[in-house]
Amino acid sequence: MSPTSGATRWVIESALAAIRNRIPAALAVVVETSGSTYVQAGAIALFPTHSSQVGWLSGGCLEPEIARRAESAANRECVEWMEIDSRDDEDLFSGSAVGCRGRLRLALLPLLAMDGWRALADAWIDGSGALVLRLDASGQLECRIGDLGQDWNLQASVPDWEQGDGTAASWTIALAEPPAVLIFGAGPEIPLLVPMLRSLGWMTWIVESRSRWQIHSDLADHRIDQRPASAMALTGPVAIRAALVMQHSFELDREALLALAMSSAPFVGLLGPLRRRDDLLKVLPGDIRDTLLPRLHSPIGLDLGGHGPEAIALSIAAQLQAWLHRR
Repeated sequence: MSPTSGATRWVIESALAAIRNRIPAALAVVVETSGSTYVQAGAIALFPTHSSQVGWLSGGCLEPEIARRAESAANRECVEWMEIDSRDDEDLFSGSAVGCRGRLRLALLPLLAMDGWRALADAWIDGSGALVLRLDASGQLECRIGDLGQDWNLQASVPDWEQGDGTAASWTIALAEPPAVLIFGAGPEIPLLVPMLRSLGWMTWIVESRSRWQIHSDLADHRIDQRPASAMALTGPVAIRAALVMQHSFELDREALLALAMSSAPFVGLLGPLRRRDDLLKVLPGDIRDTLLPRLHSPIGLDLGGHGPEAIALSIAAQLQAWLHRR
């Protein structure tokens, strides 16, 4: 299962807000693609009535028609099936071609008709696992995350496309849980780094016990106002995918590396030059070094050029994005 895009988090959170406020909205789910398309199967966007969409399924050329159909789905509380096909050569010569040279098939799901979906989405945001959605062209829907599950049998339109042998098609879409990053230190890079990571879909935790820097901790989704040694126990059941050690303090960084050696975080990034990294490793016990080294990325960040907090924040975000997507 590949990581979901950064937009997925904002779509899910916006969908929860729409449900809380009883705003009719349709969740657009891409169930199939072929040819050249802006997104792939599993991409989602939210279309609230009388409000701006959240998330994009094209460069903007397809959204007006999707929004029109989504409003109908939301107001009628009916699943709408929609196909957009821009592969026809004749469209190019007639000047009516839109989007890329590909085909999208979408399910437009009326959220207010899906009682119980809110609890599943909350569990996804809390890091309980992948959100697995099974859809049938007849309107039967199933959603699961961990031990939680919900089924719906909704009214549904007839799909825009031919069904082949006449049997209802079905699809399974899995939205991987949002990755979590634990950042030790809320120094000058944080006001740039944390919003960037959040926009890419990361759930952010900041560990900072020094009052001077704690104002930056409010930028994260979660803050831990304690020393590094006790931080790992305070993240609860969340699986930390990456940890960044960037406290600009030799002793605090040593303490963080000791704590991370006992964790299962697969990516550990350390800010600072090679000489500083070597000095830190010298003061760690041999078994701790052996546990850390296969996961340690130091100096943290891709070499993109530039100096200062802005360049450092960009280089770290770029490295995490590349690592998460196995680039």
